[in-house]
Amino acid sequence: MRALIREWAGLIGFVAIFYFTTNTFLFAGFHVPSESMLPTLKVGDQFYAAKYAYGYSRFSTSFVPLPFGEGRFPDLMPERGDVVVARIPRIEEDYVKRVIGLPGDRIQVIGGRLHINGEMVPREKLRDYSYRDNSGFVVSVTEYKETLPGGREHLILEQSDNGRDDNTQVYVVPEGHVFLMGDNRDNSQDSRYLNQVGYVPIERVLGRVSMVAFARRGCNEEPGLVCPGGGWFDRLFHWIQ
Repeated sequence: MRALIREWAGLIGFVAIFYFTTNTFLFAGFHVPSESMLPTLKVGDQFYAAKYAYGYSRFSTSFVPLPFGEGRFPDLMPERGDVVVARIPRIEEDYVKRVIGLPGDRIQVIGGRLHINGEMVPREKLRDYSYRDNSGFVVSVTEYKETLPGGREHLILEQSDNGRDDNTQVYVVPEGHVFLMGDNRDNSQDSRYLNQVGYVPIERVLGRVSMVAFARRGCNEEPGLVCPGGGWFDRLFHWIQ
């Protein structure tokens, strides 16, 4: 009996160490709870963030952050356009957003158009459509392809260019921080809200997101409505921009 208990204890200990090591140093699993990253990520998407992409910090541990240590090792900066998971300081929650601004950048939205360092970011209209949101309401949007400085392209959604977040102040990204935005521009709580999210310290960026593993939720096609991001099988091992 004791031998069996030791065997099970050893197995459980091995699994716990393996999980802790993998989750801390390689990949951590997350799922998407909101529509702020549509059409890139949809509600229910399960993905794994690469923890090694930007180095490690005291926030890289699987559970609570370490009570000591500052910065990252090695100190690797995300690239503009990367989709990342970050732990937001004021609320201590993990958000998935896109890196729009790097240290020293000046970010502003004017008339719904993103400006970086005084230059309007090009966008190309792709289509208009409507979808049913997570609350059951039908939302009408325009889908654009946006091209960031450096040439990174990704899709965004806009309900209009005259919403509450479509004319902002100039944000100057501090050293050691990044500026994050959601791809669903009129439905995202992100760095534009300085009192809620604001500039995010690089040490709180947990990892880079490159692929959706699978979708926890499907999307039923309805007449006249679109499933942003596609259905069940479209999400299986789906690479994201």
